[in-house]
Amino acid sequence: MVRGPFRTRTRHGATTMQRFPNVRRALVAIAVLAMPACGTAQFELPEPRRLVILSGERLAPTKERMEEVDAWLREQMDSITLDPSFMIYTNGQEGPVYPWERLEVNERGDTANVSAQARPGISGPYTIYAHLHLMAAQSRLDRWLPEAVGAGDFELEKAILARVSDSWLYQRSIFDAPPNGILDELMYSNENGYLDAFILTARPNAFVEARRDWLAADPDAQEAYVAWFRRAFERDPPGARGGTGSR
Repeated sequence: MVRGPFRTRTRHGATTMQRFPNVRRALVAIAVLAMPACGTAQFELPEPRRLVILSGERLAPTKERMEEVDAWLREQMDSITLDPSFMIYTNGQEGPVYPWERLEVNERGDTANVSAQARPGISGPYTIYAHLHLMAAQSRLDRWLPEAVGAGDFELEKAILARVSDSWLYQRSIFDAPPNGILDELMYSNENGYLDAFILTARPNAFVEARRDWLAADPDAQEAYVAWFRRAFERDPPGARGGTGSR
């Protein structure tokens, strides 16, 4: 049972704000979580479907893993819905955007603005990203991401993006969410062991020391990642596309 209004709001354009009345409408498939059927029996997740992209790259998440994601995701969405100590605004925009590109957390650490492409089913992982950054600002990660408590900037970002990736894998494999270029890049990179490379290539100036250590440990890591990404997505990875390097 949905217990109250979902406190994440979505803005369309620069001036209009729409308040979604509950979790279901705000996050589409993410909110259709395990809940009692007919008031007694426990809802069981379906078998996750296998995922494949045009290049042939495949993912086959297990039911056990998706049940774990379902458990923490339900708890996190309950907090986002009911916790009065913070507010998250999701701003709809026309084109694609990576989660970190338009995230703003205010000085008090109680309000976040994050932008996502205005397409159905996309906002959920961006909300998770904003929420975990808010929890870091409020020193409350011990509940949501205990492995990242006290972590440096890069390790924190990696832990948060791994959760974002898992939430998208959940949507894609359990609720048949349509492909999304930005989130699929993150998810496939994470699932193939390239999350470090994905972040450090896309954002070299944000984590300079971590990138230096990564390349020092394996001078061929960048080349191997770019080659894999080109095979998987038939394009260069973010950070290697010319211009600002963000797309």
